[in-house]
Amino acid sequence: MATTPESANTSTATEHLNAAAKAAGSAADETAKATVTASQLLKDSAAKIGKEAVDRAKTYAEDRKAAAGGALDEIVKMINDAAGTVDEKLGDQYGQYARTAADKVAGFSEGLKAKELDDLIEDARGFVQKSPAIAIGTAAALGFVLVRLIQSGLAAESQDKA
Repeated sequence: MATTPESANTSTATEHLNAAAKAAGSAADETAKATVTASQLLKDSAAKIGKEAVDRAKTYAEDRKAAAGGALDEIVKMINDAAGTVDEKLGDQYGQYARTAADKVAGFSEGLKAKELDDLIEDARGFVQKSPAIAIGTAAALGFVLVRLIQSGLAAESQDKA
């Protein structure tokens, strides 16, 4: 069978179509691989950022726990110092009440320092689940006290400047 110009053109066109189809398939495969790689890179980056955020939050919470323990220790010192004055003004019995309160605060401070952060979170979660009304009331009271302390600090600061 002899090759005619038409059959040569058809053969060449078929070869070109096959080559184009192969190239398109190759491009699609490469695009799919690039998409999977980019998707995995995005997931890995998000996981890394999430882990860093959790680590920073835990570090901050540990620092705040230590600061709270230190503040409670200062309160214990103040109560014990005040107990002597209470002894003089009101009697030994009332001074002993102050010392007992200081011992309770000291025990709470030591317990706070000894517990791990995860244990404290679980304790708080359990308390809120058992007594939500008390938890809300306590949060409101603490908020009120903090606002009053901040306001008194600002008022004292403005008087010092005057």
